[in-house]
Amino acid sequence: MTVGQVFIFGAGYSARSFASLCGPDVSVWGTTRSPEKFDLLRSCGISPLLFDGELTPEIVARLGETTHLVVSIAPGEASDPVLNAARETIASAMPRLRWIGYLSTVGVYGDHGGAWVDETTPCRPVSRRSVLRVDAEQQWLELGDATGIPVAILRLAGIYGPGRNAFINLRDGTARRLVKPEQVFNRIHVADIAGALAILAGQDRGGIFNVTDDEPAPPQDVVSYAADLMGVQPPPEVPFDQAELTPMARSFYGENKRVSNKALRAVGYDFRFPDYRTALRALWDDGNWSEGLSRSKMRLP
Repeated sequence: MTVGQVFIFGAGYSARSFASLCGPDVSVWGTTRSPEKFDLLRSCGISPLLFDGELTPEIVARLGETTHLVVSIAPGEASDPVLNAARETIASAMPRLRWIGYLSTVGVYGDHGGAWVDETTPCRPVSRRSVLRVDAEQQWLELGDATGIPVAILRLAGIYGPGRNAFINLRDGTARRLVKPEQVFNRIHVADIAGALAILAGQDRGGIFNVTDDEPAPPQDVVSYAADLMGVQPPPEVPFDQAELTPMARSFYGENKRVSNKALRAVGYDFRFPDYRTALRALWDDGNWSEGLSRSKMRLP
């Protein structure tokens, strides 16, 4: 990946995985709202900075040297916090900036009754959080148009990987097998989010890209497969209409779609984990399913 300096607004789970791919020759800076996470960011090769809605002089200085900007902070009711704080800086005080990557969600598509959708499908978000995402996506694309900087919108499926997966839920006794007829979810291993960011940043390529594996699948099937690998009994199946769920959990089941990744494959990305079985088998065989992410622990090419 031929980049100079990476700056990450919101160095969370996915962005930390990307940082672990950048290698020792790439300078990576990233923000968090919590000083307690500084050591975690450093373990992933990220020089940490505090950001809570306002740019500090050090952030401004680092942005001035940045070639590739990754934004992984969700918008709020007051719009996108990064754009609110840094729009003018991005437009006029980042002379080396070549590319912007914005991490969004496949939730922007809303419900399509289990049908396939791709990047040309009109967005019809259901939840408020997805409505805000659509607006933020548009603002980032407009900023790219105004500045001539390519902006890649990465619409992420449900994320899992080391430290965040069905094995953890089975171990902790929180796994459930809720059965709603014809319901599928889309998912993506965190290593493939990192890989998608790397190829798009390496090509300075803008556009909208779904980042999801090849096989949308019923959630209860994922739990059953993980239980089989662990050699434990899966939890009993529970009909969806009998399940007690939080409003947010229930909202996820209110959206049903199969999301295509053909656009990402068309730019040359080859998924490491094209389906949940490949990914869970690798996590189990590697023994890193219960670990967090760090540069020393990531098993990425």
